[in-house]
Amino acid sequence: MAYMSQEGYDKLIAELKRLEGIERPKASAAIAEARDKGDLSENSEYEAAKEAQAHLESKINLLKQQITEAKIVDTSRLSTDSVQILSKVEMTNLANKARMTYTIVSESEANLREGKISIQTPIAQGLLNHKVGDEVEVKIPRGTIKLRIEKITVG
Repeated sequence: MAYMSQEGYDKLIAELKRLEGIERPKASAAIAEARDKGDLSENSEYEAAKEAQAHLESKINLLKQQITEAKIVDTSRLSTDSVQILSKVEMTNLANKARMTYTIVSESEANLREGKISIQTPIAQGLLNHKVGDEVEVKIPRGTIKLRIEKITVG
């Protein structure tokens, strides 16, 4: 089960519709076009089109699974007492005094450019269930960082 926002769920549905409604017909047309070019045993264009279609179908099946397993979180019922999924956390790196703000989201909603980190990341795992003012040590690939939670809001 993957907890996510309504926005994240809606994006999954839109992507599934796009893949099924636009990309799938394109893939079928590419296969038909390549098939029309003759001998299939020596037709690399046909093989590439079939491979692209298989990749697309795999993506569609993965999206369907994510949608089936999705549990939409009612953000109005979330607490800001401690860090949890869909919390927006402002924190300070105590080593260099840098301020960071991240929203903790499901794996499928993660997007670092938008400041959304997966609940699976070491930083998110280190912050979970902590409160404003808590100082936490988080093991990351480059070592250990010490963060102080400054503010928790609902993302």
